[in-house]
Amino acid sequence: MVEYLQGINFDATDLDSKGRAFETFMGSFFRGEFGQYFTPRAIVQFIVEALPIKNTSLVLDTSCGSGGFLLYALDKVRRQADKEYPNHDKNKEDYDPDEAEAWKELWHDFASNNLFGIEISEQIARTAKMNMIIHDDGHTNVISLDGLEKPEEIKKITDNSGFRYNHFDFIITNPPFGSSIKKAEKKYLSDYVFGKNEYHWLDYKNQGKKPKARNNQSTEVLFLEQCYHFLNEGGYLAVVLPDGILTNSSMQYVRDQLEDWYQLIAVVSMPQTAFSATGAGVKSSVLFVKKHSRNHTLNLQKKKQEIETRLLADYDFIEKVEGWQKEKKDRIKNHDGLINNTAFMVKREIEKTESFKEWKQEISDLYNEKINNLKEELEEAYLQARRTELPDYPIFMAIADNIGYDATGKSTSITISKQEVTEDNHKKIIEYLANDLYSEKVITTKNLQDELVKTEKEVLDEGILKGLRAFIKKHI
Repeated sequence: MVEYLQGINFDATDLDSKGRAFETFMGSFFRGEFGQYFTPRAIVQFIVEALPIKNTSLVLDTSCGSGGFLLYALDKVRRQADKEYPNHDKNKEDYDPDEAEAWKELWHDFASNNLFGIEISEQIARTAKMNMIIHDDGHTNVISLDGLEKPEEIKKITDNSGFRYNHFDFIITNPPFGSSIKKAEKKYLSDYVFGKNEYHWLDYKNQGKKPKARNNQSTEVLFLEQCYHFLNEGGYLAVVLPDGILTNSSMQYVRDQLEDWYQLIAVVSMPQTAFSATGAGVKSSVLFVKKHSRNHTLNLQKKKQEIETRLLADYDFIEKVEGWQKEKKDRIKNHDGLINNTAFMVKREIEKTESFKEWKQEISDLYNEKINNLKEELEEAYLQARRTELPDYPIFMAIADNIGYDATGKSTSITISKQEVTEDNHKKIIEYLANDLYSEKVITTKNLQDELVKTEKEVLDEGILKGLRAFIKKHI
């Protein structure tokens, strides 16, 4: 193996090639007992290319795994350095040593000081550091710890003060799906908003009560809150999420809270097979959001509360519900409306009969239906008020039909010859690309002996990536 590798120039090898080699050698480790998976490179690259990350940006991955997101962020900044200092390459005739020094300083400082990663598994964190060293470093601020711990605990355990709240410009991450944090095992759960069970505004029985602590909460939900705290005001979060968070009615409380914390930028739905090649089959999407200022969040929450309070008063909600509850109780107590064919039976005996139990259930259902109908009216009125009274803004939505490979990991890329691109089918090709995440162009460099020196892949501004970049530039 050493004999085979010693002839390879790793400095001249592109990130994608080195990444694939690393995944090939280490893939069985990540798919073993730890149950960890690589985020597909196409998704990682799409996320990084869509965001305006630069060399001064502070970038964090709260569940960094093998370091894929951090590596692509580093590669993006290196390419920016290439453009800023085109004469840095000592193999070129116009080589400038001063430019070379400035070129290295630009991306190397970014790697050393601006890239941060947290990985709960010490062994995987170790391999992430190794991966980053292979890819030209940036491992300094990769730590092994539970990414849901508070900064004080992180500093105490790792002696690294770089993981601070309200600190990062970009968080790019794929949190673990499907696992749950239990209150009995992690004390920090009660510190999270999502670690408490907030009462719904129409839950009249618990109006004004403090929220109860949850017994457990899913990791992906908690990471959405942790990322909010780590971000600067105006900072970006791009996160891979199971579709359930975005669509299930039981997750509405999560979406409502996210609306208070973040401006929703984009939702890009991934194919069902996006993670199949790495052993996971959860339907997922990429969510792009931008953190609101604290004042904006407080004003938004205040406005929502004002709408709720006004509607409760306008509809006499509590008075009506309490009146119906009393009326129901009195009717059942007095047998009001009960057709009694057992006139000689005492009241206690009547209440033991099946006919009474059925009647009682009918009365309960009748009043419950009244209450539910009123709740539906208020919910609809609330939605109408939101549309007219809360800030509105455009959101980028897209469905990716093709991310470059199928369920087995086999490439689904197509090659189109110049002759095929005619006026007749040009529009069709553009429409096809619109459902791809992006396209790539392979660039090869050869020496005077016509030997291959370097292979690079350049991401083309096409497909969904083109639309998202344009949207962010225009609206965000």
